This record gives sequence, C-alpha cells and structure tokens, in this order.
Amino acid sequence: MNHPLVRNDRPRVSRAVGALVALASLLLLLGTAAPAGAVPPQPVDASEQGGLAFVLFAVMCGLFAASLFYMDRVRRRRSGEE
Repeated sequence: MNHPLVRNDRPRVSRAVGALVALASLLLLLGTAAPAGAVPPQPVDASEQGGLAFVLFAVMCGLFAASLFYMDRVRRRRSGEE
C-alpha cells in the first residue's frame, strides 16, 4: 500500500524487541512484588527500642545532610563556580 500521503520512513521496531520489553517488564514487576506481610511497616519500634531508633534516625539525618552537600558540590563543579 504505497499511498503518496502516507509516510513509511519512520524506523520500525520488530516484534521480538517488543516482546523482550514486555517480558522484562513482567519479570521486573514479579521480582519486586512482595507478600503483604514480608516487610514490617515499622522495623524499629521507638517505644520498645528507643536507643536504637534514635541512633538510626541520627544516622539517617546525617546521610541526608551529607547527600545535600555532595549534590551541591557536584552542581557547583559542573557550573564552574569552584
């Protein structure tokens, strides 16, 4: 069907590539799915493990602050401010 108004110059994706993408998506979805009770919603309970909860919270805050400083440093280096 060669109609003068129909453009056929765009690249075509083969069915094998489409099937591969669909299969990879399905495997990724199944691999990341976890049963409902597999991960507790609150791994550290502050009412029972107060010291551990404080230490983990302090570590998390430190990592967050360090990541902000690191990202700002990378941004400055890329823009040439340093």
